[in-house]
Amino acid sequence: MTEKPKVLNLGPVRCAFEAWKKLEEIADVVYSDATNRDEFLQELKSGKFDGVVAISRTAESARRTGQLDAEAIQYLPKSVRSVSNNGAGYDSIDAVPLGERGIQLSNVPKIVDAATADTHIYLLLSALRNFQWGHNLMLEGRWVPGNKAAGAPIGHDLGGKVVGIYGMGGIGRAVRDRLKPFGCKKFIYYNRKRLEPDLEGGAEYVDLDTLLKESDIISINIPLNKETRHAINKETISKMKKGVVIVNTARGAIVDEKALFEALKDGHIGAVGSDVFEFEPKVSQSLLELPNLVSLPHMGTHTYETMLDMEEHVVANIRNVLEKGKVLSLVPEHVGLEFDTTPVIK
Repeated sequence: MTEKPKVLNLGPVRCAFEAWKKLEEIADVVYSDATNRDEFLQELKSGKFDGVVAISRTAESARRTGQLDAEAIQYLPKSVRSVSNNGAGYDSIDAVPLGERGIQLSNVPKIVDAATADTHIYLLLSALRNFQWGHNLMLEGRWVPGNKAAGAPIGHDLGGKVVGIYGMGGIGRAVRDRLKPFGCKKFIYYNRKRLEPDLEGGAEYVDLDTLLKESDIISINIPLNKETRHAINKETISKMKKGVVIVNTARGAIVDEKALFEALKDGHIGAVGSDVFEFEPKVSQSLLELPNLVSLPHMGTHTYETMLDMEEHVVANIRNVLEKGKVLSLVPEHVGLEFDTTPVIK
């Protein structure tokens, strides 16, 4: 009997049990016992995963194995052909050394767009209208009808506002489309490159300074990398309108939380809705206690349907490597690179 190719599942699997069970018909799925980075590196060095062809990875597994950076990548078995990340963002994985090793990296684009955009709209409305502020006052027993001193500040309508979309990829466009019925004055956006007209959907392409200066609401949807870390900082915040509302469902470290805290506290930023934080899961208690912060613990894709689709897409990426030699959703950094695309199962 021909030996099945090995697949390393760094887990955990939350929803797609059937997809993984079906993959086991053509692959030998193995697992890591590591509880921390040092143990994971030792597993790699020991040869435990020799022969592994494909690796699946999740944000949760990164908390046990650490970053899949140049140090870890150098110890991956020579047999590895692909790493499949269960998420649109892959900032815990260093794409460049993977590419240099000839290892394809895939992510989960598009599938996350709807659930993340829905979360974005919830945070935006809550921040703009001071809903969480009012809810917290109720929890404290301070709902006193007619007593303005104990009430949340009056909020604002979305109608007539300029919405600046910082990164209008799939999620940014989904946010734009969900906001259109609210009667916003206009949508402006900044990307590294202008979109084709049919993708702009009526939004106006501007430079970053213009977006910062003109927006009443800034919607952050860019990936985290070396260039975008702390893209929102003391200097960029100083260019924004006083009272601006910022919403972030991308990555926490895009925002310098120290600068954010100060601007929220002094009122230069009117309110923030954030699903992500710079040092998550650790979040400054002082930041969380600010009444004009609406917060969630990274729940943007926290629905059964989306999580199932994401996990199934990871399995599909692995299956495609085994059967056809290619991942289905190659990350942009790897487009144009040469990889061994010989099917593993012949």
